Amino acid sequence: MTVTESAKVNNADKTTQQDEQMVIATDKKEIDANSTTTETTGKTPATENVAAKTNAELGPSTTTATATTHQTDMQIKTGEVYLIKRADGNVYPAQIIQSRPGEPATGNSASTPAEYYVHYVGLNRRLDEWVSRDRITDATDAETPSEAANSADSADGNGGKTIKQLSKEQIANLENPLPMENSDRKLTRNQKRRHDEINHVQKTYAEMDPTTAALEKEHEAITKVKYIDKLRIGRFEIDTWYFSPYPEEYGKVGTLYVCEYCLKYMRFQKTYRYHASECTQRQPPGNEIYRKGTISIFEIDGKEHKLYCQILCLMAKLFLDHKTLYYDVEPFYFYVLCEIDKRGAHIVGYFSKEKESPENNVACILILPPYQRKGYGKLLIAFSYELSRREGVVGSPEKPLSDLGRLSYRSYWAYTLLEFMKECRTTTQSIKELSELSGITQEDIIYTLQSMKMVKYWKGQHVICVTPKTVMEHLQLPQFKKPKLTVDPAYLRWVPPKRNPTGNAKFKKVA
Repeated sequence: MTVTESAKVNNADKTTQQDEQMVIATDKKEIDANSTTTETTGKTPATENVAAKTNAELGPSTTTATATTHQTDMQIKTGEVYLIKRADGNVYPAQIIQSRPGEPATGNSASTPAEYYVHYVGLNRRLDEWVSRDRITDATDAETPSEAANSADSADGNGGKTIKQLSKEQIANLENPLPMENSDRKLTRNQKRRHDEINHVQKTYAEMDPTTAALEKEHEAITKVKYIDKLRIGRFEIDTWYFSPYPEEYGKVGTLYVCEYCLKYMRFQKTYRYHASECTQRQPPGNEIYRKGTISIFEIDGKEHKLYCQILCLMAKLFLDHKTLYYDVEPFYFYVLCEIDKRGAHIVGYFSKEKESPENNVACILILPPYQRKGYGKLLIAFSYELSRREGVVGSPEKPLSDLGRLSYRSYWAYTLLEFMKECRTTTQSIKELSELSGITQEDIIYTLQSMKMVKYWKGQHVICVTPKTVMEHLQLPQFKKPKLTVDPAYLRWVPPKRNPTGNAKFKKVA
């Protein structure tokens, strides 16, 4: 980030801090109202009641000794793996990444318990979270009797419970499960890939090439702990997925408040309410280039509206793992999708596109969690290809794609290719012809058709092997159904910018 950019961001932060000081003149520190549980000591409520009664009978000296014993037995160690009770009630092994102490009660608020940041073994990092001590289950809560028996042997002599810890062998088995002995039930590579994508299974370092593994380790070390737990924007309070490099005083709050119109971020609810009453902006900056019904898309130049685009990238990082663009936004266009009502334009998602790289029609794409699984992701993907079509080039998103992005793109590619093959009434097209008709690159077409087993490698080239009946059967499957939302080119008011010739493939004009 340049000195000028730093100055602008710092000025914006100072303005926010001044607003907060005006609104909360006497309240210099605000604690999230949701954190009202008492500070835990590693005992269940039932154990606490029995201990209180026994301590009252035996005297203060016994009370001190018992508390010390339990604190020693229930000590949680960073780096160890324990069984964690998730929000859905299921128990799953997770590694303790970091801990943060609780805060004592004050005159205006209750105490908050100590918390532990955990990573669930073998699952995507978006599921990492802060948990309280009472969600770390004891050995007797294990699912299998054998596990309970083994843990009982390691319990201390006076009947105190110990925490369930997994051995290195058990952790390795969870991260790299052995294939099933029954060969009839073995997963094919395509089935395993799809299973991993749907269930958020993260690749191990052993499955990556050395360069990727080294970069992944460095990235994980920097973004390992997520401090912002919730994002409050508009009428939604959203659980965040990943770390985002907000400035220090904003990056470690439990809940971050964001104006849904100007995207200004704040630490306190009082500041947020004050800003909402004063903010006059009701839509993103830039030009509205698409409007059909209640759906609108704005084109924003990162050079002309630098601060807005920088803040948009910071917010997007809360839901994207491998995103490195935060401040250098000038070389990009941003296309922001909104829902329109009488109050204004409510941000749904966006994608960015590099100005001088027409072959990559998407650099980054995000739909906010409340709007996911409603067809908006495929709408933005289709919109990016419509822009490429207007430019007369074949485009593709930047790689690698995230797991959710890969699912959305492959579904869009599959439906688009099946529709073209159905409309042409023939299956003799080459992959090159399909690319010219659809605007999808040959590499993406091969990847998609391979997943549907519609292409074979013959005499040094990939050949499409499919019948009209097979195409119609695939189109009747639920995963290849028509998208909920589609782009109507008649409502697009956009003229492509002039570029220097790049020699990229052109679209074939279809009558």
